Amino acid sequence: MAPTAEEPQPALPYGTPDSPRIAVRGEARLEVDPEIARIGITVTARGTDRRDALADLTRRNTTALDLVKSYGDAVEHVETGAFSISPELTKHGRGERIRAYHGRVHITAELTDFTALGELTTRLADLDLTRVDGPWWALRSDSPSYRQARRQAVHEAVQRAREYAEALGTTLSALVELADIGAENAAPPYPAAPGRAMRSMAYAADTAEEAAPLDLEPQRQRVYAQVNARFTMAPPQL
Repeated sequence: MAPTAEEPQPALPYGTPDSPRIAVRGEARLEVDPEIARIGITVTARGTDRRDALADLTRRNTTALDLVKSYGDAVEHVETGAFSISPELTKHGRGERIRAYHGRVHITAELTDFTALGELTTRLADLDLTRVDGPWWALRSDSPSYRQARRQAVHEAVQRAREYAEALGTTLSALVELADIGAENAAPPYPAAPGRAMRSMAYAADTAEEAAPLDLEPQRQRVYAQVNARFTMAPPQL
């Protein structure tokens, strides 16, 4: 009787005495230097007059952007995120009145030169009413490290399957299937590399001398790859 469309089908192929199957997992774990570092810059302004607060925010935002862009090729990407200006209300008699206006602009910068990174973060933190968060170390999405990890995972799977076959006194004959772990449910083959946040520097006061650049040590990135591999082998003599 032919199976109906509703009946479950076998998910995995099975071996036979004439063509036994070996299923193995290959893994690779690498630690590599980061390729980029991201920092978050928050510029703020406060004033009793809305126009004055907005003018101060615009000026400080321009100063921060000009400083970031002055590092040229060391900065790979810069973008402005959230912007807000809102009133601060206070009770006045039975009602409320506006006490002050608060403005805020968030900027994200991505750098590839980690020597310039320490100097830039220090100079940004030295600006009036400016906060710096980060850095968050990362690899590019197309980093060769991911390809290297996948290749190593495949090589390990083949080597492991070959060792099993040799233990039975036989050899591999064909590859049946090769898949990332979780490929069937679209899960990522490896987790994203974690980042580390440096101490935030907020609302630095003006000083006569420039602060010494921060010495930032890049955090090594962990790259992980897993594959499932299934092979057939020549029938062993048991």
